[in-house]
Amino acid sequence: MKVILLGTAAGGGCPQWNCACRLCVSGLVPRSQDCVAISADGVGWYLLNCSPDIRAQILGTPELRAGPGPREIPLRGVLLTDAELDHSLGLLMLREAGGLPVWAPEPALSALSPFRTIVDGYGGWTWLSTVNIPGLRVDVLPVSDKRPKYVPAGPDGPWVVAYRIEDPATGGVLVYAPCLRSWPPGFDAFVADADLVLLDGTFYAPDEMAGVGGPDQLAMGHLPITASLARIAGRKGNWAFTHLNNTNPVLDPATPEHAAVRAAGAALPPDGTSYLL
Repeated sequence: MKVILLGTAAGGGCPQWNCACRLCVSGLVPRSQDCVAISADGVGWYLLNCSPDIRAQILGTPELRAGPGPREIPLRGVLLTDAELDHSLGLLMLREAGGLPVWAPEPALSALSPFRTIVDGYGGWTWLSTVNIPGLRVDVLPVSDKRPKYVPAGPDGPWVVAYRIEDPATGGVLVYAPCLRSWPPGFDAFVADADLVLLDGTFYAPDEMAGVGGPDQLAMGHLPITASLARIAGRKGNWAFTHLNNTNPVLDPATPEHAAVRAAGAALPPDGTSYLL
């Protein structure tokens, strides 16, 4: 299984257009909004979430570029972890890809009804809650009942899921969990023996947003890195934090927070990082 991290930042990317915090003005290498591409054969590719930056992410990734025919594309489908806008707005950018299947939790599919109407006007897509990818085995774990802000009321969930994707040919396992409100029941078993775990790294500490007038991290549906580090220390496999918010000090390699993540054996990979599992 081939894995490419197309983007590794939280909503808005880093730097954010409306932010002048220390990290946004520091000149760090920019990160685009979180999105991952996976493939069992290097020919057909599936997206894990679909960020607003998807056009630039596709054009910047040779494996995802159109061809060899004038309208041939390697994209075969999209798996959404939830209905958050930074994970789904990119679907509108892909509206010309007629017949594209999209998988998501049932409440997310319902919330995305306006998107579905728009996209289906360009070519009938398939909207599914049960995942089936040729050449790969996909297991789904509900991890949160947090609704997007634009959904004031609705079913209890699950609104957010994590994906465990296995290549039966190699035994390689990827776990993609960019949004964790907590360390949910069953998650230890879900990540057991995984070769690569892409874990929610939105915020480093619970009070991180206080400096920019934001709510606490648990209310925003993200488990701080400080709560995850003790759980991953000494575990096998590769652990990497993704979905990094522009306020997160781990973005700066010179900070003690960055050093703490690395000391725990976890990585903070940049956009464009690839893995072979």
